[in-house]
Amino acid sequence: MTPTRPRVLAIAEAANPEWVSVPLVGWSLASALREVADVHVVTQIRNRDAFVRAGLVEGQDFTAIDSETFARPMWKLAERLRMGQGKGWTMVQAINALSYPWFERLVWQRFGDAIRGGVYDVVHRITPLSPTISSSLAGRCARSGVPFVLGPLNGGVPWPRGFEAERRAEREWLSYVRDAYKLLPGRGATLSHAAAILCGSYHTASEVPARHQGKVVYIPENGIDPARFHRVAVPSGVLRAGFVGRLVPYKGPDMLLQAARPLLEAGRLRLEIIGDGPMMPALRDMADGLDGVTFHGWKAHEEVQDILATCHLLSFPSIREFGGGVVLEAMALGVVPMIVDYAGPGELVGPETGIKVPCGTREEITQAFGTELQRLADDPSALTGMEAAARARVESHFLWARKAEQVAQVYDWVLAGRNGARPAFF
Repeated sequence: MTPTRPRVLAIAEAANPEWVSVPLVGWSLASALREVADVHVVTQIRNRDAFVRAGLVEGQDFTAIDSETFARPMWKLAERLRMGQGKGWTMVQAINALSYPWFERLVWQRFGDAIRGGVYDVVHRITPLSPTISSSLAGRCARSGVPFVLGPLNGGVPWPRGFEAERRAEREWLSYVRDAYKLLPGRGATLSHAAAILCGSYHTASEVPARHQGKVVYIPENGIDPARFHRVAVPSGVLRAGFVGRLVPYKGPDMLLQAARPLLEAGRLRLEIIGDGPMMPALRDMADGLDGVTFHGWKAHEEVQDILATCHLLSFPSIREFGGGVVLEAMALGVVPMIVDYAGPGELVGPETGIKVPCGTREEITQAFGTELQRLADDPSALTGMEAAARARVESHFLWARKAEQVAQVYDWVLAGRNGARPAFF
């Protein structure tokens, strides 16, 4: 008989409470799962000290695997090939796909006997999130009679047409041949042996072959920690919009400034830009003479929420977001998101919780943002009700505790042999 709390070996090579992006997702989900299952986390040794500082006990709560023999030189190679900090994400994933198998080999050496011996009810690989990175553990677990849960997987959202300059600026040369990963033999074996495939976006789910669609469960990978985002927005006065993110072309801060210029010049809008990046000098030049724009630079999470909580809107014209965590962060504060209806943000925002503009050319997106900002400056009451609805949506679906409950239902499903209805949450 399966125990009430399943015993889970959570593989999270990237998991760190002190970092952002994928490592924070890995840490947050693995930690939340401890409330619904007996979880032992396996991570990479670079995360060990952060785990200990967070209060976890090595050997009892987690195991740190030293795969630096391959991981460190491959990381250095990726940094060299990406040709710029924060750029060339597809290149980084390609290099990671070469080095990661060594990590799983070491995991199996350490835990293979325990998995075969029935010490764990489920093995769950949380990170890497990339669907391009296969798993040798999937087949080994299947042969041991232990369900292997994969994901949430996310990535590979196509660049929208008309943004080739942004694609080149991000050094995304490999994105033109990214689909070649589907031909790798390891991918087919991983999907075949997985008991459940968690997908963080509809696009990623659509890339799973039809024969495996019956075990795909859609669960966006981002979540909210209420300890990090606990304020409630109380904007007042003139319409105030915030932007949070790297100042790079594909996130569209220049489109936002252009769209907002008429209202800024008229004193009918304030714009809070939180973040830093290579576009900062050009954006400051664009904003020269506009009193309503504040460049805050990079801020820690607690400072971000303090600034964002003064805003009516998150104005975020990014054209290529896999997850869109900043959108959930704004919604958690009751700040209404205005986003481009594409990829992650477009899946997170509904008509009752935010404003979506169609994904078009740069000119079309800029014009659409300008039109919506003008509409709200004329009638801010159009936002009434959206603030509470956004917060309620996060509370019901996107707190890490809620996501852990969702994954726990997937565990129950696979432990029951996938009998009964497939879990669905969205």
